[in-house]
Amino acid sequence: MTNVVTCFLRHRTAVLLGRRSDAVGTYTGRWAGISGYVEGDPADAERDARREVREETGRTDATLVRAGDPVDIEDDGREWTVHPFLFEVDSREVTPNEEIAVHEWVSPPAIRERETVPGLWAVYAAVAPTVETVASDDTHGAAWISVRALEVLRDRAAVADDEAAVASVARALRDARPSMAAVANRVNRVMSGGDRTPGTVRDRAAAAAEAALDADDAAAATAAERCGVSVVTLSQSGTVRAALDRARPAVLIGESRPAREGTDVAASLADAELDVTLTTEAALPAELAARAPDSVLVGADAVLADGSVVNKVGTRGLALAAAREDVPVYVVAAAAKVRPDEAVHGETGDTAALYDGAAPVSVANPIFDRTPADLVTGVVTERGVLDTEGIRAVAAEHRERAEWDGGLEGAGTVSG
Repeated sequence: MTNVVTCFLRHRTAVLLGRRSDAVGTYTGRWAGISGYVEGDPADAERDARREVREETGRTDATLVRAGDPVDIEDDGREWTVHPFLFEVDSREVTPNEEIAVHEWVSPPAIRERETVPGLWAVYAAVAPTVETVASDDTHGAAWISVRALEVLRDRAAVADDEAAVASVARALRDARPSMAAVANRVNRVMSGGDRTPGTVRDRAAAAAEAALDADDAAAATAAERCGVSVVTLSQSGTVRAALDRARPAVLIGESRPAREGTDVAASLADAELDVTLTTEAALPAELAARAPDSVLVGADAVLADGSVVNKVGTRGLALAAAREDVPVYVVAAAAKVRPDEAVHGETGDTAALYDGAAPVSVANPIFDRTPADLVTGVVTERGVLDTEGIRAVAAEHRERAEWDGGLEGAGTVSG
């Protein structure tokens, strides 16, 4: 078989398609991703993928999101092994070369409506978000993951036979990350619209994903106004990161065990020329006291109906330290992160990461903790800064939307 790469560039929720020009030898006039031959070892196909992205779009800054398993395609006696790749870019600026006659950014289900190279939808599906990637993602924040969940609902609805199939996917997504309120709330919002036929859900999910990104951006803009010239944070939140990019304060950040995602955030902020200091969670309270920052800014995996906040473990300790030093604590989160109840769904890290010895030691390695409402100065959303009454009103909205499937699910909870 002939080995080729096909790359999808994603910006927000759209992917780049190009119509192949007369300069290519096969499938002229058909729509495709960024593609080309594998020139070396197929095991190193990522190198060819990056070359094709650079040559065909002029982009050198694409971030690899996922490399999929190879897809075998047969067409008119020709056999292809396609190596799929999904890259993220921060804008839609491209400089196509002579191999692309026309290019468009489209919602991925549009692939099914165009005359494409053989198997393009199957190749996209190999790198598209899935229920499994939503459930297992331990790198990104809840806002990012919730948008990917909406993309899964959009893509699966595009191929679903009936409402039952769509509802099944929606339930799986809703339950995939019980600690992350935005996932369930945003899925419920799509499904509560009455008409749940596949085409309608596909279109509503696509619109909801774009609206979710807009809401996160608006929350970040509001939070940026409250940063001051120095900020303390921890873990990884895309909304917090966007606020810091806008405000450009000096940043003290905790490394965020066990995954240490705060380390990557620190490096990214430093690359963006912010003044950044990285420390451990254990040292964060003392460093806060020594530096007297203007604010603490953290994200949230969930804001509970009573105003308390569930976020990456270490948030509660940071908020207690901030209260001791009279530093305001702002939680930046889209309104979709407000839970319709006061349940805290626990997720735990690998116990062996703390202790793998022979002694009978009990290990507690929680990933999230709960910060009481009285330690939070304000919850900053796209609707402004919510007080307890405002949070309860949003929770009631989400509770009503959950009724599409019989109301809130009774899941196991832990208190904090």
